[in-house]
Amino acid sequence: MIPIQHTINTEYVVGPVHCYSAEINGDLVLFDTGPPTAHAKQYLQNNLDLDRLKYVIVTHCHIDHYGLARWLGEETSATVYLPFRDHLKIVRHTERLELMSDLLLQIGFNPEFLERFRVSMDDGTVFPPLPEKFKIIEEDLPPHLGLTSLSCPGHSQSDMVFSQDDWAITGDVLLQGIFQTPLLDVDLLTGERFLNYRAYCQSLVKLVTLHDKKILPGHRQGVESLDRCLLFYVNKLLVRAGRIRNLPPNMTAAEIVTKLFKDDTKHPFVSYLKASEIVFLRDFLAQPERLKSVLVEVGLFSQVEDAYLGAVS
Repeated sequence: MIPIQHTINTEYVVGPVHCYSAEINGDLVLFDTGPPTAHAKQYLQNNLDLDRLKYVIVTHCHIDHYGLARWLGEETSATVYLPFRDHLKIVRHTERLELMSDLLLQIGFNPEFLERFRVSMDDGTVFPPLPEKFKIIEEDLPPHLGLTSLSCPGHSQSDMVFSQDDWAITGDVLLQGIFQTPLLDVDLLTGERFLNYRAYCQSLVKLVTLHDKKILPGHRQGVESLDRCLLFYVNKLLVRAGRIRNLPPNMTAAEIVTKLFKDDTKHPFVSYLKASEIVFLRDFLAQPERLKSVLVEVGLFSQVEDAYLGAVS
């Protein structure tokens, strides 16, 4: 049976978010939670039997997808499951912020920006409190649910896809008509920058295995064609890489955001998002053959060959 879609309004640019509920082997399961708002709480109270809720499974810890995880963990008897890399962010939060500050300095942001960024990461406006008790998806997901879980970094380093025979809940990994900004982040397993471009290329190989499933995305309408969705993202990547290809190599990501894009935002997280995209595109331009080899492997390169050559030549 295909999970039930629950659409909850948000105040974010991406618009309404979809959560999904399913009765699996007698257990009520909720995939993602919606944002930490009174409206979202009321929606879940009105549309789910919270007394029966057994499992809450989060695709990735962005505010619109996990915002009510703590509340559900406190108000229900459900067990909350988070991705492993989001778990690392929780238990090593202070260390991560220090390493993130170093990364942001390296790409050209000044100490004043870093302080505002650190405040935004701690004040709950970007990342609300996570549940005090939770389990890790990759280690503890109950086998009797019959779920296949795929780690598909790209939008973030923790993106998870959950599937059964005829459907796949994909969070923000597969969105129709939305170019997802891959976030600059720290790999807490190595202490170095998370190589999002390399991870995205690896995820492409996994995502093409979902061809025979109904895609249940985190936003907008469903995905009618998996290939078209993937090609949209790749084409956007190639077009935007072409735009920055000839910029001086000593021009930092922060300078590109503030000068070239005339970024006058007052919120540091928005500047961080834009800088993340620049870093991702420059990683591609440094190793374009990595993406090409993956696209050849999955049978999509011929459809973007002209755009690829235009971006890298």
